Amino acid sequence: MERAPINREMSDCNEGKILSLRHYMHANPELSNEEHGTQAAIRNCLAEAGLYEPSTFHRTGIFVDIRGEGKGPPVNIVVRGDIDALPITENREDISYKSTVPGKMHACGHDAHASAAFGVVLAAIDNRKTFAGTLRVVFQPAEEAEPLGGRSVAEQGILDGFDFAVGMHVNPEIPSGKFSIRSGPVTRSADEFRVIFRGKKSHAAWPELGVDAITICATFVAEAQKLVSRESDADEAAIISIGTIHGGEATNIVCDRVELTGTIRTRSPKARERLQSRLGEIARQIAVMHRGSADFGVTPGEPPVINDPIVCEHAKTAISEAFGPSALMDTRPLAGADDFGFYSEKLPSVYFWVGCYDETAGNRTHVHTSEFGVSDTDVLRASRAAWAIVRNLQRGDVT
Repeated sequence: MERAPINREMSDCNEGKILSLRHYMHANPELSNEEHGTQAAIRNCLAEAGLYEPSTFHRTGIFVDIRGEGKGPPVNIVVRGDIDALPITENREDISYKSTVPGKMHACGHDAHASAAFGVVLAAIDNRKTFAGTLRVVFQPAEEAEPLGGRSVAEQGILDGFDFAVGMHVNPEIPSGKFSIRSGPVTRSADEFRVIFRGKKSHAAWPELGVDAITICATFVAEAQKLVSRESDADEAAIISIGTIHGGEATNIVCDRVELTGTIRTRSPKARERLQSRLGEIARQIAVMHRGSADFGVTPGEPPVINDPIVCEHAKTAISEAFGPSALMDTRPLAGADDFGFYSEKLPSVYFWVGCYDETAGNRTHVHTSEFGVSDTDVLRASRAAWAIVRNLQRGDVT
């Protein structure tokens, strides 16, 4: 497909529109599943761009389709921009658009992602006569907390009939102006588990008359880590974390009930299934060994994000063409999770990182901190990068 260089395709006059949405979202953050004002603001931005009938989902989500009018084989692409904030009080007096809502801020850069995705919408409108197929841009709520918006995207058929998906995330481990793209697993899954250990209450002076649920729980905590150290391949990057333990009534009573919760993380879909099964087995068998019982349950969370190797190569080519080969750098996979994994389970995908570490701009800390920040310049870079990747995929030679 013949096309102009990306830096000419993406009009400079749209920069103000992109940053206007970014500043509004940052100043007016809303938590997962509460993004009603954000949804309305995005709807208004789309209407101003001539898109008056976007679709809604998950109560607070919104997506829009731009249908190409060009010739050639149609290529259908989904771009995701998440929109929810975090329950953190912002500590950035140096920015004019800081959060105006106490206890809430965009500490994970979702305002940057959503406004960058809006820039893709604007570029697609300007260039719709030069591509065939549909570009769907999803402004997705609830990436940070259940019920997850990414799960709704997958379950409600929003990805059906599409060929590729493109996601992005700002990364403070990468300098401003740089990007990183890795093939294969780039995040871990994140599933929550809950165990209730049941024993028998007795006076602490006569422990033989009871069954100590705390002892059962303590044994489980130690044995659970052996699933990582003795049963998992290092490449699976498995982590089992115990987050809460609640039990006991008094110092002189043998405890009859303990509730424990935690998370299971891994980059491997097979290991994810195995770890869930084995953790349940261990909980029940340890309880029986101590004359007690255990109820074990898992709440599935995000799958790992797995980048398609071929799509990644096209994305790297796009970034190199738009910003120069030196803009790409290697970095490590993330230890955290992202519900873009629901997209990559369904479609060949690329999830790329946008560097945002910038000493001069005061953007030095990691995500989920009160000082976290992303410069407007990096927001615009993210938008241009996403559009460059879309344009490369629209060439239709991804095999």
